[in-house]
Amino acid sequence: MGRYTGPTEKLSRREGVELFLKGERLLNGKSGLERRPTPPGQHGAARRRQPSTYGVQLREKQRAKRYYGVRERQFRRYVREASRQREGLMGDHLLRLLERRLDNVVYRLGLATTRAQARQYVNHGHVMVDGGRVDIPSFQVKAGQTVALRTDSPVEPAVRDAVELVASVPGWLQADVDALQGKVLRLPDRSEIATPVNEQLIVEFYSRV
Repeated sequence: MGRYTGPTEKLSRREGVELFLKGERLLNGKSGLERRPTPPGQHGAARRRQPSTYGVQLREKQRAKRYYGVRERQFRRYVREASRQREGLMGDHLLRLLERRLDNVVYRLGLATTRAQARQYVNHGHVMVDGGRVDIPSFQVKAGQTVALRTDSPVEPAVRDAVELVASVPGWLQADVDALQGKVLRLPDRSEIATPVNEQLIVEFYSRV
């Protein structure tokens, strides 16, 4: 199945939380979730029965996938990798893997207004890691590495517009907005990951399938 190309605000309405998929429009206070808080579809506003435990876990998994823009097969790989960690909580490891994706780091640094835009920048070779071009959005950035926009990139004006909209950068990252680059200081703590999901429900979902 290919990537989703439909209305992005519909995904936020389906999950019932803001997934931050609209970038500048959302930063300007224009949220589709506020205008139409009900799920999409003809019967979205109708009263629905209480979801089952499985249904709640499924929605949480779908919410995380859509938030990070990851497909099912890729998401399963992250779950398997997180399950191999011997220390700490599996859910915390899962979120750290998702946060360390290069496209997410570009977004968190404020070099793009959405993860989709950040993924496009990476795919088209506009992003450098430690001075070398990396065009794989799922690339796992390590502590100590530097992420920067390519110096001759034609998207520089759009990136400079994006950094002006950034309110703050997570504590595990350090941004240099003038140089359009940033550094990964360390792995993120769970308290620093502003993701609207309950990762324990995702772990429970995959433990039963």
